[in-house]
Amino acid sequence: MIPADPAPLLLLTLTVSSVLAAFFLLGLLKMLLRSVGRERLGRVRRPPAPPGIHGIPLVGETLSFLSADRSGKGFYEFVRARRLRYGNCFKTSIFGKTQVFVSTTSAAKAVLGGDSVGFSKMYMRSISELLGKQSLLCASPENHRRLRRRMSTLFNTQSLEASVRTFDGLTVEALGKWKQGQTMVVLEEALKITFAAICKLLASIEREDELAEMQRDISEVTEAMLSIPLKLPGCRFFKGLKARRRVMTSLRKTIRQRREGSEHHDDFLQSLLAMDDQRSSDDQLTDSQILDNMLTLIIAGQITTASAIAWMVKYLDENPNVQERVRELHLPLLVGNAPGENNLDPEALGQMAYASMVVKETLRMASIVSWFPRVALEDCEVEGFQIAKGWIVNVDARHIHSDSAVYDNPGKFFPLRFHKDPKPYSFLAFGTGERTCLGMNLAKAMMLVFLHRLVTMFRWKVIDTDTSLEKGALFPRLRSGCPIKVTPISSSD
Repeated sequence: MIPADPAPLLLLTLTVSSVLAAFFLLGLLKMLLRSVGRERLGRVRRPPAPPGIHGIPLVGETLSFLSADRSGKGFYEFVRARRLRYGNCFKTSIFGKTQVFVSTTSAAKAVLGGDSVGFSKMYMRSISELLGKQSLLCASPENHRRLRRRMSTLFNTQSLEASVRTFDGLTVEALGKWKQGQTMVVLEEALKITFAAICKLLASIEREDELAEMQRDISEVTEAMLSIPLKLPGCRFFKGLKARRRVMTSLRKTIRQRREGSEHHDDFLQSLLAMDDQRSSDDQLTDSQILDNMLTLIIAGQITTASAIAWMVKYLDENPNVQERVRELHLPLLVGNAPGENNLDPEALGQMAYASMVVKETLRMASIVSWFPRVALEDCEVEGFQIAKGWIVNVDARHIHSDSAVYDNPGKFFPLRFHKDPKPYSFLAFGTGERTCLGMNLAKAMMLVFLHRLVTMFRWKVIDTDTSLEKGALFPRLRSGCPIKVTPISSSD
């Protein structure tokens, strides 16, 4: 039945509809306001990005990074200047990647700590291409664990003892040729000894012509590691790639001969191949994995250790009281043996407590590896700053080693500071966590051997105090090479 006058009903319907619509719109508005409020609140609470600039699009600050090397102060000068400008956490762009540098022990713990699952190791493209994608330094976390387990055989107790004896023999042979008043360039001598030792230990490469050719190629690869990755003839990176191919060709030939059985030696390569023979095909290392890591071990085992030895000799020259203390402690170790007798082993090195402190103090002050890069696997926060996924975070070990908040009087060469273990994440000469340098014990042993033989066979004086760094060097090397004039130790001493 239709009412005679529908107006009141229509009016009531419109009124109810309007009220419901008003309530709906009001609710929608409240939800919108809450969403906007949360977004604004989130923006307010979200940590800021690190200070710094990206520089020119695509190029970034790459040119400034490379020009720091040409200044004679080395690549680290780029980092130091920006840390002074922006503080202990800053961002920049190098070789097309956003790079963040952090310089505190708390940041080192956050990025390098064993419980840090948000970061993985990553090097610049120029380094990763020259070392190879299968290198232990560039491998993914999964491959890294497998490779590290297989490569660790080179650094077990038995292998370390053989390595120490080999290096000691080569050191005694080299230093035995030094004469009264002769000027020797420590870096050059140390490079020859460490290179000969690592090549012999890895693949029994001993022929002088073969060693000389490979050393030239390894030098070109190393010099290209922090260059613009341009594959154009004449460019440093291009030369480095060609040198890498020559090294790979030589090592590939050696591997083929070993697999065919035409050659057999008691060295690291032979042990790797022997382990593969005992494993299923799925668990064997490919030739590419072996080759990339042989190259990595040669570079890491030679250049970093030789550079550290040169810095150690320089510091001991500047601190004659420390030098004489080492000599005083080590000359009695030669009692009953000829001064150059090859009798050192890890047990003997274990008795050299003060010398071990000298080695650690050298590594702290020289900081051969200036920073450790990691890539952020997800958005995260470090030192109160927002780090985006894909950014590379570099732990500035050099600044941590020279920070007065971490070390008392850090500019002083004072080995006894290592009489006690350093605070966590304050001594990063070999990194820390799962990616700690696999050859750490071997490198320290080589430095101890060289130090023992040098102080017991010679006194010396550095004759060139130029502290500028070699241009293009991945690791800080003295441009002069640390030339010294030597005086043999007499029997009466």
